[in-house]
Amino acid sequence: MRDRTEAVESMEQLTVVWRALVLDRDAGADVRDLPGIAVRWADCRFPFWNCVTLTDVGADAALAGRRLSRAADIMRAKTHPGFLWLFEDLLGDGALGHVRTAAERAGLVYAFSGTGMAGDLLPVPEPSHPELTFVRVTTDEHLRAYADLNSRAYGFPLEAGRDGLLGSAAWKSQVHAYLGVRDGVPVTCAGTVEAEGRLFVVLVATAPGWERRGYAEAVTRKALYEGARATGLTRATLHATAAGAPVYPRIGFRPNSPVHFYALSETKVSPT
Repeated sequence: MRDRTEAVESMEQLTVVWRALVLDRDAGADVRDLPGIAVRWADCRFPFWNCVTLTDVGADAALAGRRLSRAADIMRAKTHPGFLWLFEDLLGDGALGHVRTAAERAGLVYAFSGTGMAGDLLPVPEPSHPELTFVRVTTDEHLRAYADLNSRAYGFPLEAGRDGLLGSAAWKSQVHAYLGVRDGVPVTCAGTVEAEGRLFVVLVATAPGWERRGYAEAVTRKALYEGARATGLTRATLHATAAGAPVYPRIGFRPNSPVHFYALSETKVSPT
C-alpha cells in the first residue's frame, strides 16, 4: 500500500489555509466540509480563492467519479470561476488511470499542474539578494503591489488580484508577506502563514520579465525566515505550479503529491 501521509498533509494544509484566507476575503464565503469534498469558495474574481478539493483517501474510480461530478455541480452554482484541486496521491490505484476521463465526463477541463511540497527546513538563514530590498506588506499600497504581481505573473486581470486581497487586515498582520523591491519597484513577492504547526508558503509571484534572477527564491526565503522567527515553527509546506517548482528544492522542500487543477469546461480559467 502506498504511503499517503504527505499527500494527506498537503491536502489538509490547503483546506486549513484556504479556510482562513477565503473567510478573510468574505466572512460569508462558502466554506464547507462535505463527504469527500472540501469547499473553500469566496466567489470573488481572484480564481485561486475559489477552490474545491477532493478529500477521500484511496478512492476507487467509481467514488472518484461521483466526487468529481458533485464538485463540478458546486462550481456551476457559483458566480465566479475557480479550480478543483486534485491530489493525485490520494487516489486509489484503480482510479489513477481513469480520473481525467471522469473529470471530462463531469464537465471539467484540465487547466494546469502543480506539486505539493514539504520539509523540516526551518529556521533558514537570513536571506539577502544584491538587487533586492525586502519590504513587509503593512499598507494598502503594499497589498495592491502584492496583488498586482500575482495577477501579472498568473495572467489574471489586475482587478482579479485586487478583488482577492485589497481590504484584507490578515494580509497586513497575520501573513508574513513580503515584497522584493528593485530600484523602488516591487518585482517579486511571497508570504507565509501559520497552519496547524507548520508554515505554509502562499502566493509567490515574480513580475514577467524578471524571472530566473533568483528573486522568487530570495523573497520566499525572507518570508520563511520571518515566519519562523515569529512562530518558532520548523516545518513548512506549499503548493507549487510547474513553473515555480524548481525553486523550492533549493530551499529544502521535497516534492510529495502531484496536484492537478481543473476548471469548468465552459470557463477555461488557466493561469499563464
